[in-house]
Amino acid sequence: MTVVVTGSTGNVGRALVPALTTRGVQVTAVSRRAVPGGLPDGARHVRADLGEAESLRGALRGADALFVLLAGEMLIGGERAETLLGVAEEEGVRRVVLLSSQITATRPEAVSHRRLREFEEAVRGSGSSEWTILRPGGFASNAFAWAESVRAERTVFAPYGDVALPVVDPVDIAEVAAVVLREEGHAGEIYELTGPAAVTPREQAAVLAGLLGEEVAFTELSRETASARMAQFMPAEVVGGTLDILGLPLPAEQVVSPDVEKVLGRPAAPFSAWAARSLPAFR
Repeated sequence: MTVVVTGSTGNVGRALVPALTTRGVQVTAVSRRAVPGGLPDGARHVRADLGEAESLRGALRGADALFVLLAGEMLIGGERAETLLGVAEEEGVRRVVLLSSQITATRPEAVSHRRLREFEEAVRGSGSSEWTILRPGGFASNAFAWAESVRAERTVFAPYGDVALPVVDPVDIAEVAAVVLREEGHAGEIYELTGPAAVTPREQAAVLAGLLGEEVAFTELSRETASARMAQFMPAEVVGGTLDILGLPLPAEQVVSPDVEKVLGRPAAPFSAWAARSLPAFR
């Protein structure tokens, strides 16, 4: 079996590639730049741009499945979803797994996730015989935004310090994707992926403190300050919607979903597991 993984340099893609190769899957890892640290045996890299569907033809030719992850400018513009999926169909891809977002369902009017809604609609209406949509909530790895201040000042700066969300470990997302890309029985399914419990930013800071064995202070940012900081690494159109979720989550966005355990046969990993694995970034 051959699987094409787009976004192979991101938090999910970096975990998905080895999750597939260790199970005997041949992987074509697609990104616009080289994969840091190289690729495991059983994977090859193809330099291509998801925003230019024609550039993917060589990677898609002969593949059985495609993992679609939108990032950066693709979240606000770029190639039409139908064009990309049409190229995949022409090259014989029979299974498409889209990494979307919980927000497409909980906040269908959100401008920040318009592109993901477009891709969901296109995937559901495509000629692909099999499709699956993954809708994760907030990522535990968003805490990497605090790494520099924790290293330098032992302080976490974040808005809405006491609002809890069930953040999900990107490795769990990758493990779910690896299952639905390889196995039968997931066609037409939409899985919501969360962690096992809601946790606040202040509680996340306390987890980091415990792992580091040192005090980590928490400083709550105003929405305006947080917006300015997030705009440095996030498309402006996405910042406002993200802050709305962090500060005023809907009940559905705070619910723990059973879908990770349903697919993997084990509970979702807690924030503490992600933090322990990622601790070198905070030392």
